[in-house]
Amino acid sequence: IRMLIAGYPGIGKTTLGLSAPRPLHIDIDHGIERIPPRHRKAYIQPQDYNEVLSDLIPANLVDFDTLVFDTGGKLLDLMKPWAIKNDAKNGKRDGSLSLQGYGAVGREFTRLMDYCFYELDKNVVVLFHAVEEKDGDNTKLRLMIEGGTKNTVWIPMDLGGFVEMIGNDRTIGFSNCERYFAKGTRGISGIYPIPELKSGDANGFLAKLFAQYQKNIERDAEEYAGIEERYQSAMKLGNEILDAVHDADTANLNMEKFKGIPHELTSKQELSAAWTRKMRQLGLTYVPDKNCYEGGSENG
Repeated sequence: IRMLIAGYPGIGKTTLGLSAPRPLHIDIDHGIERIPPRHRKAYIQPQDYNEVLSDLIPANLVDFDTLVFDTGGKLLDLMKPWAIKNDAKNGKRDGSLSLQGYGAVGREFTRLMDYCFYELDKNVVVLFHAVEEKDGDNTKLRLMIEGGTKNTVWIPMDLGGFVEMIGNDRTIGFSNCERYFAKGTRGISGIYPIPELKSGDANGFLAKLFAQYQKNIERDAEEYAGIEERYQSAMKLGNEILDAVHDADTANLNMEKFKGIPHELTSKQELSAAWTRKMRQLGLTYVPDKNCYEGGSENG
């Protein structure tokens, strides 16, 4: 699972991120001291992006199931000098990123997320600070990121939630609303309360959420297996009927049978198009008044 978590500084994003299964804390923000000692996990504190890349190799990660990037904004900051060093066109004279540079950093962020997920086979949690932006009379929460990468970082994510206080309760929301953009998939949506951790409580909120996500994947796979079977059955029957059509007589004989196929997914559209092509190839024309096909070689 790839997940983005956003919220105000100090609202508990890091502790929440470390509730994922067997996490490695990639503490780019150097905020380990702000985490209650009982909730700290194994961590690294890379000084530059090359160190991130050299640390994240299979041999170093056998004891971990989740990579927690804290924060995504600092990760992007590490990528900037790396991108400029790789290509001078990615930077300006003052050392800031050019428009091309922002594109390069966005692509590298996506590549890194894909690498962690597909090649390292790890869950990925990326934490971002949020800021308030005024939109008329409304206040919206947005990721604290410069440039167009604030949109790019959402692309590889399966889940994206904003952490905020509702009354006295800390919550995380996975559905878009007027205040923020979020991302929910596989049945994970809406607002979830985050339990307050008392002395002795296990920090396992994301571990439970990820387990539910996987159960939802398995449920969807079972449901889809039945749907796919019905789709293949419909396509098989439809193609068998089409193979039996050679002229107007066989078209009229099989027309009602073809209409009675129980369809699934896109089988109706695909088979209807195939029927139309077959009638055109045979030179047959449907006559509504007679509810039959005429034409072809036999009828001139």
